[in-house]
Amino acid sequence: MKFRKLAAALFTAGIFAAPAAQAVTEIQWWHSMGGALGEALNGLANKFNESQAEYKVVPVYKGQYPESMTAAIAAFRAGNAPHMLQVFEVGTATMMAAKGAIVPVAKVMKDAKEPFDQNAYLPTVTGYYSDLKGNMLSFPFNSSTVMFYINKDAFRKAGLEPVAPKTWKEFLVAAEKLKAAGQQCVYTTSWPSWMHIENFSAWHNVPIGTKQNGMGGLDTEFTINSPLHVRHVAMLGDMAKKGLFTYAGRTNQGDAKFYSGECAMFSGSAGAQAGIKKAAKFDWSINFIPYHDDVKGAPQNSIIGGASLWVMGGKNRKAVEYKGVAKFLAFLSQPKIQMEWHTTTGYVPITRGAYELTRATGFYEKNPGADMPVKQLTNKPPTANSKGLRFGNFVQGREVIEEELEAVFAGKKDAKTAMNDAVKRGNAILRKFQAANK
Repeated sequence: MKFRKLAAALFTAGIFAAPAAQAVTEIQWWHSMGGALGEALNGLANKFNESQAEYKVVPVYKGQYPESMTAAIAAFRAGNAPHMLQVFEVGTATMMAAKGAIVPVAKVMKDAKEPFDQNAYLPTVTGYYSDLKGNMLSFPFNSSTVMFYINKDAFRKAGLEPVAPKTWKEFLVAAEKLKAAGQQCVYTTSWPSWMHIENFSAWHNVPIGTKQNGMGGLDTEFTINSPLHVRHVAMLGDMAKKGLFTYAGRTNQGDAKFYSGECAMFSGSAGAQAGIKKAAKFDWSINFIPYHDDVKGAPQNSIIGGASLWVMGGKNRKAVEYKGVAKFLAFLSQPKIQMEWHTTTGYVPITRGAYELTRATGFYEKNPGADMPVKQLTNKPPTANSKGLRFGNFVQGREVIEEELEAVFAGKKDAKTAMNDAVKRGNAILRKFQAANK
C-alpha cells in the first residue's frame, strides 16, 4: 500500500511521467519584412509549425535587405548562420559568390528526398534564381514585377478613354492631353532603374549586359548605353523638362504620389496594389508596361523583383536541419499556401498550380487585374535577355545607374553622356567584384 502511494506521488510529481517527446529541431529564418508583410510571413511559419511536430521555423526580422544580408554573412563566418535568409533579387550574384556559405536549394531538396519539380514554377522566376545548367540556387519567395497603373477618373476628366496606353507613342499623346487638362503630375515611377533600365531591357528583349546579363560569367559588362536605352532615357528627360514626368525617388516613393491622386499615371511594383486599394479614392486600373512599337519582337516579358530564400551552410549543420528546411520549402510550394500568400500580399504566385487554383476560386474575377503581373511575366518564353540578371555588387551598380538617370531628369546631363558614364562606373564595380571572387 505504501509503495502504491509513493508511486502515485512520484507520478504526480512527474518522475514517472511518459517519456519526453522527441526534441523539436529549430529552423532559423532571417528576413526583412516588417508591418503587414511581416505578419503574413509569420503566419506562414506558424501554419507550418502547426502542421507537424518535428520542426519549428523561427522567423527573425533583421532589418532591410542589405543589413540582413551583411549580418548573415558575418554570422556564417562566426559559425552561427541562420538556416534560411531572405535576399532581394539584386543580391543574387553576391550570394552565389559567398563560397561555402550557401547550399543550392535543388541539392537541399534532392538530399532530403522532398518532391521538387522546377517545371512547376513560372519560367521567369526559375530562370532568375537558377544557374546555367538549370539548377535552382535559391527558393523564390516574394516575387513581383513592375506594372503600369492609370487613374481612370483623371483620363475621363481630360477627355480620354479610360484605357491605358499600350505603347510609348500612345503614352505621350495621353500625357500631353492630361497636362493640357490641368493635371499637375502626369506620370511618376517607383524604382526607376528597375522599371526604366532592367525591366525596360527585358520587355524589349535587349541585353542589360554581356554574358547573358551576367549569368554566364563574372567578366560581364553593362550594355545600357545602346541606342535604344539612350533614346528611352532621353525621352524621359524631355518629359521631365516639359512637366510630363515627375521624379519621385529611387525606391517606392512614387506609390503614394499615385494612390493619393496626385499623379495620373504610374509605374511600380505589382505589390503596390495593396496600398492603392486601401488609399485610392478614384477609379484605377493595373496594366502591362508600355513598349516602343518599332522594336522588333516587343513586348517580350518582364522580369521579377522581390526576394528569394537562400539556404545557408555551416560546418556544424546537421542533416536533420537541412531536412527541416526542405520540408518547409515543400510546404511553401503547395498551391494552397502559395495562393494564400499571393491573395494576401499581392505578390506573384510562383507556381503554375497556385495561379490556376487562384483562378478557379474566382479571385481574379472579383479582383480585376490581379492576374496581370503573371500574364506580363509569362507574356513570352524568356530569352537570354529576359530571364533576369546577375551582376556582382548590383546594389552599388543600381545606385550608379540611378545617379546618372537623376542627372538626365534634372537636365544636368544628356542621355548619351549619362548612359556612357553609367556603363563606365558600373563596369568598374563589376571588375572589383570579379577580382575579389576569382
